[in-house]
Amino acid sequence: LYWTAFDKLRNYPQIHNMQDNERFCEFLRGILNEHAAAIPTLSLGLSICSPHLESDELDSFMRRMLISRISRRVLAEHHLALTEDLANKETSVDSQDANVGIIFTKLNVKRCFDKFIRLLSSDGTLTDRLRRDSLLQGTDKLPEIIVDGDLNTSFSYIREHLEYVILELLLNALRATAIQMKESSFSIPGVIRATISSDEDDVYIRISDQGGGLMLTETQTPADLYSFSHHRNTTRMRDDRLVALQHFSQRKGGLWGKVQERIATPGSEDQVNENSKDEDKPQPMGMGLPLSNIHVTYFGGTLELLSMDGWGK
Repeated sequence: LYWTAFDKLRNYPQIHNMQDNERFCEFLRGILNEHAAAIPTLSLGLSICSPHLESDELDSFMRRMLISRISRRVLAEHHLALTEDLANKETSVDSQDANVGIIFTKLNVKRCFDKFIRLLSSDGTLTDRLRRDSLLQGTDKLPEIIVDGDLNTSFSYIREHLEYVILELLLNALRATAIQMKESSFSIPGVIRATISSDEDDVYIRISDQGGGLMLTETQTPADLYSFSHHRNTTRMRDDRLVALQHFSQRKGGLWGKVQERIATPGSEDQVNENSKDEDKPQPMGMGLPLSNIHVTYFGGTLELLSMDGWGK
């Protein structure tokens, strides 16, 4: 797959004008679509190989593959976005969400949170998926999300990457806290707090919940949840996750690892068929945290998990 894409790009004729560029953009979209199944296919293959490989070797290989994939996809999508901006003549450095291609030069962190808070507070796809979780059935309401700190913080970043990480962390926190609210005999406020801060060089985002913590074994660390090896993360070999990976590797739309796949409306191309039976629907693949970690570290950031067992993380 990757060799074919490289060979196609290597032999693509030189671009001389905008008409040539339009054809090149169609060519790039085709390559991007061809690689939609790469993430679940790679993860499925490595999960099956996990008993035969050292954890460090497996994780190092998968990390290199994903970083390489993100790099190529960023370049391709940036070119497509720049072309679209030029065609629509909508590029403006004065707008609230000024962007150059896929890079937003004034990306406001709080507005990213507000986007998902609105979605989660409505009876939409995200809320419906959470309530269909077998462990959350019967839950009266989902936890409240409070955003505080430096609410005017903005910086230059790829919005898709930041939103993906925020959404995955919020969904994990919501699920864990909602389960605690349902099962605990004590009154749990059910609040998830997102705190934003920044200095001259860095932006910091902390998401804290009351979901009981990670409750890891003595030999595990929070960083093991980023691992693709079943030696560090035993859930990798669970049957439901292997079935989910197989489903997405064969699915027409593949898995792009984007926010739109999580918030797509029922019946859309990015959504798993909502009319299928519950038992036929693929279970979570466990890719959210590993992909979030890759996205954050891609530009030199860090994603740290701190657990206070019995309370939250």
